[in-house]
Amino acid sequence: MKGFARNFKPLEILGEEEIEAIHRATLEVLWITGIRVEHERALKLFEKNGSKVDYDEMRVRIPPALVEECLRKCPSSFIIKARDPERNLWMGGNTLYFAQSAGMSYLDVDTWEVRAGTLKEHGEACRIGDALDNLHMLIGYEFYMDMEGVPPCMVMLEAIASGIRNSTKVQIGGFSQDCEIFGVEIAKAAGIDLIPEICASPPLTLYSDACNQLFACAEAGFPIEVVSGAIMGGTGPATIAGTTLVNNAELIALTILAQLITPGVGVQPCDFCWPMDMRSGSPAFGAVGAALHQIVFDQYWRRLGIPTCCGIAGYSVSSKKIDFQNGYERSLATLIAALGGDNRICLHGQVSQELTYSDVQAVLDDDIAGWIGRFIEGVDVSHETLGVDLINEVGPIPGSYLNKEHTRKWWQKEQFIPKAADRLTYPEWLKTGKKDAIDLAKERVEEILATHKPTSLTPGQEEEIERILKEARKYYRKKGLISDEEWVVYNEKVLQSPDYPFI
Repeated sequence: MKGFARNFKPLEILGEEEIEAIHRATLEVLWITGIRVEHERALKLFEKNGSKVDYDEMRVRIPPALVEECLRKCPSSFIIKARDPERNLWMGGNTLYFAQSAGMSYLDVDTWEVRAGTLKEHGEACRIGDALDNLHMLIGYEFYMDMEGVPPCMVMLEAIASGIRNSTKVQIGGFSQDCEIFGVEIAKAAGIDLIPEICASPPLTLYSDACNQLFACAEAGFPIEVVSGAIMGGTGPATIAGTTLVNNAELIALTILAQLITPGVGVQPCDFCWPMDMRSGSPAFGAVGAALHQIVFDQYWRRLGIPTCCGIAGYSVSSKKIDFQNGYERSLATLIAALGGDNRICLHGQVSQELTYSDVQAVLDDDIAGWIGRFIEGVDVSHETLGVDLINEVGPIPGSYLNKEHTRKWWQKEQFIPKAADRLTYPEWLKTGKKDAIDLAKERVEEILATHKPTSLTPGQEEEIERILKEARKYYRKKGLISDEEWVVYNEKVLQSPDYPFI
């Protein structure tokens, strides 16, 4: 699937000596302080490969030689398989892709009230994502963590299945409570790579859940996204450089473990760091410090030759509505990440602080992605684009370029045309109802849902995915994670719905 080719040098704000200083300091922390790893199998694997392991403290001290060896094993690019092979992605190099962001609850853009989403609305969000031109990856695992009628332990699996059923694009998945056992099998049934988000826990800790997920997905051969989200002044130092160091150590520890499990597996580190708002103690979403950290993060990992992901762009919004603040916070963060050389930016759909999601926002974000994508493609300077012969032919006034073949050929190639923006003249705007971008985005959402139908799974694939989901439901009921009361609601309102599985 075609992304956006970056045709100029990425933005850099540090010198080579400063990047080298960060790298040396990262190696020192990994060796002297180390990482707490709450997983016996991972501890043994680190020890087998030359790390110092204290089993009582669950502390792993990683020698610099092992760090460098495992970083060299990471491919500089790799393929991610989608359900439709035409939508496979080649991650790496100078190509930029856009991915969905996530929100735990559904935002009603008419009332600005927040509520639990439904599995049907999740499917619609994935179907809209499937239709958007500048969205390349779906992150269906986290839409509506508070999903109406679905027990918490089944939310991620139902969401993964919904994403696969309602889109043929690349899928990103998340896991908890052992659901990687079933998520990997669902992905295999659909013939796709399910990209897991494997998260460290700042400062300097890998919990057992993250390690379980990493083993399952790396052994399945899926490319791995490693994530850490230190908060400057909270779970990381208050300085951008210091939090970069801690963030690097956590991400590198996950990367090493991935390479020890499956040498050569694709790894993509994701930056998810913000400063702390010292007035409230919450992350300062939309803060310039996050953007500065992203640029340094990109520059450091580009030096290692490993593709990067920006997790802050779509989440860099403190505003609770789709308004001016929302627009500038997400657009500036996204533009800076694109200039910094990221290979993937999470943008579409999340409205505020990873708490809310809106299909209308996703449609608006597709225009942001297209605008920024066109910018990083740069300017084509050639004999044809200079148009010397044409300029000499047209000459001064009353000459015009409007009726020329050159104009018909090049105007759409050179320009980006948004699909949910008001570009009417003022008189036209008055005559057509004074619609703003939100009005136009609502209309586009309705149009997509009325007309867009993704390619369906085969009957065999659908049957196998539903079999795996049934097995997962039985597993969680046996573990006591689905109560009798939850099961009644889940079964009657969701599973027995005439529209289930909401394709």
